[in-house]
Amino acid sequence: MKTKTVVIVNPISGVGKQKKIETLLRENLNQDLFDYTVRYTEHIHHGTDIAREAVDQGCDCVVAVGGDGSVNDVAQGLKDTGVTMGIIPCGSGNGLARGLKIPLTPASAIKLLNQRNEHLIDSIVINDKYISVNAAGVGFDAYIARLMKAAKTRGFAAYTNLILREYASYKNNTYCLTIDGRTIERSAWFIAVANGRQFGYNLSVAPKANLSDGLIDISIIDKIPLDHILITAPMAFMNLLDHSQHVETFRAKDILIEGNVHKWVNIDGEGENLGNTLHFVNHPNSVKIFGRK
Repeated sequence: MKTKTVVIVNPISGVGKQKKIETLLRENLNQDLFDYTVRYTEHIHHGTDIAREAVDQGCDCVVAVGGDGSVNDVAQGLKDTGVTMGIIPCGSGNGLARGLKIPLTPASAIKLLNQRNEHLIDSIVINDKYISVNAAGVGFDAYIARLMKAAKTRGFAAYTNLILREYASYKNNTYCLTIDGRTIERSAWFIAVANGRQFGYNLSVAPKANLSDGLIDISIIDKIPLDHILITAPMAFMNLLDHSQHVETFRAKDILIEGNVHKWVNIDGEGENLGNTLHFVNHPNSVKIFGRK
């Protein structure tokens, strides 16, 4: 039986790989396995609305074509429905796609869909409103996500330039964290709350994270002195950040963070204003997805 599928394309995502998607689908998606239609998003979070419509119409699969924000929108509409999500990465960071070993070349990602290799992964519900399927955070990374949201250009170069521009002026903030009932206070440059290992670009913030273990990985990161950056930065790209003296890690099912003075949160690469207090809860096996683990 064919898999009834809706392909949701963000026409302005990332670095423009999505512009030839209909041709790539015709050339690479197995037409004997998939009966698909293509929809284009027209406004912010439109992907969530389209995904929910697809569920109501009895679809078996919804494929997100875009970056991490587009993937998050689709996941938001599919959580706990049993409908499978696919990913054709066309963004810049592509954090969840990398975590699921999905090729970053759209044609190869489409061919992987033909294997229909399903997995269940966890999601993190934030303030009973949003979900993160990959990684969220507060502090400096949320500040950068906020700036990226307003930026005219995307991609690794734009992301790196923002970090270099804002690094010196951004200071630590004091946070109160309640981690599975245990309360601690920390001064942090940023705090990563992760389901997957990386934000994207192969930049690992939670080296021991597992997408399906029922736990949230927390990395509390102090501001790294300039003379330590040349040592610490490679550790992040080598999945060894937890070995740094500037990083403290925890694992839990439920985290409350108070003291988010800037109110912004990085949710799968997109900045959202959710207020001073943030509640993160793991929802095990809540998203069905095509990929490799």
